[in-house]
Amino acid sequence: MPRTILITGAAGGIGLAMVDAALAAGHAVAALDRDIATLPAHPRLHPILADLATEQGCRDGVAAAVAHFGRVDALVNNAGIGVSSLRPDAETRLPAIEELDAATWDRFFAINVRAPMLLLRETLPMMRAAGWGRVVNNTTSFRTMLRVLPYGATKAALESASAVWAAELASSGITVNVLIPGGPTDTPFIGAESGWSREAMLRPAIMGAPLAWLLSDAADGFTGQRIIAARWDGALPGHQAAAQAGRAIGWPELGTDAVWLQGGR
Repeated sequence: MPRTILITGAAGGIGLAMVDAALAAGHAVAALDRDIATLPAHPRLHPILADLATEQGCRDGVAAAVAHFGRVDALVNNAGIGVSSLRPDAETRLPAIEELDAATWDRFFAINVRAPMLLLRETLPMMRAAGWGRVVNNTTSFRTMLRVLPYGATKAALESASAVWAAELASSGITVNVLIPGGPTDTPFIGAESGWSREAMLRPAIMGAPLAWLLSDAADGFTGQRIIAARWDGALPGHQAAAQAGRAIGWPELGTDAVWLQGGR
């Protein structure tokens, strides 16, 4: 069934691949970005200029989508800011503590963590009213969370939020899942001076097939999972491909180190 999908960071790289997949699946797309010039012309695509670093920008972006399409059925939180924005070689010469002042820290968290929360708050009433919805968040690998600041910390926070949202919305008809490429991806998000071979990187298009399935009615009830797109086998039925490419959001097995509930307290 065609739905209205709001995709952030939609004008290039992974976001544009997600837009293409959603359109190919027959959905309408509200495409939010700070630069919409590169978005393709399509009768079911509505480009929306939005600054997700601000609360008003998030609110206005959703309002523009609703004004055009009448509703939002699914939210894809893809927009993000990475360390290549600090300096071109920051992917391989990682930012040091001395580089991460309060303004940098706040901007990373505003875009990578706060914006997904604000966008969900704005769209959730529509999904609840419909008894159906999709939230798909692009986080990162555990390795990056443990190595790269401030980016890794923001994505760890979004991963945690995703697990909490999935549990809170269980049985509501609204699913919450994480979708990541699985490694460095050939997009402008990674600076040209990173030192990595562009040819060896993943292609943004790998995000398309798993996203299309997560947005479909076939994925009803599939929630609280993180899908690694590079492991998605398009030859398999969706549920089998998802089982092969996925696992629970976060690393819940690490929760066994908690001792404060021992003895039933």
